[in-house]
Amino acid sequence: MSDSTLTPTAENTEPEIVSGSAVPPPEKTTLDIVEIMAILPHRYPFLLIDRVIEMERKTRIVAIKNVTANEPHFTGHFPDFPIMPAVLQVEAIAQAGGALLLTEIPDRDNKLMVFAGIEAAKFRRPVVPGDQLRIEVTVLNWRRTAVKLLGKVTVDGAIACEATIMCMLVPRGGKKPAAEAEAQ
Repeated sequence: MSDSTLTPTAENTEPEIVSGSAVPPPEKTTLDIVEIMAILPHRYPFLLIDRVIEMERKTRIVAIKNVTANEPHFTGHFPDFPIMPAVLQVEAIAQAGGALLLTEIPDRDNKLMVFAGIEAAKFRRPVVPGDQLRIEVTVLNWRRTAVKLLGKVTVDGAIACEATIMCMLVPRGGKKPAAEAEAQ
């Protein structure tokens, strides 16, 4: 092989050689629902992010949640005036932060990210079916097993919820990951 500069093509997605060194593939900055489900352990009805539209490693993530009338919490919260519970908006912030955190963990199938604290939560407007949540999460402090995050949820540019949350990475106890159990 010559020492010339090569670039990726549609047929070749392998890293290519540029002046004798490998060029790493570009960092992933978006995630679809299948990729989110490969990272987060949450499932319906508790998976609260549908798509990641921006992601900067260990710095920031922006996720989208489409709020629909058929979500189970609306049957009781409230029957004649459906409002998304505020705690689920905070959980959506935590899940977006978890997607960012867990992309950095090589053995994430053996770990869980758990909620460890909340500060300064504020709820500014109700979230109702038909709304699309834009969940912006910024890392305030990143440690090996814990993060502190500032999250803001907006609907049509208006703040619905904001909170500072803390999450910790812990080992999964007892049960094997689902994929591992199915393989046996």
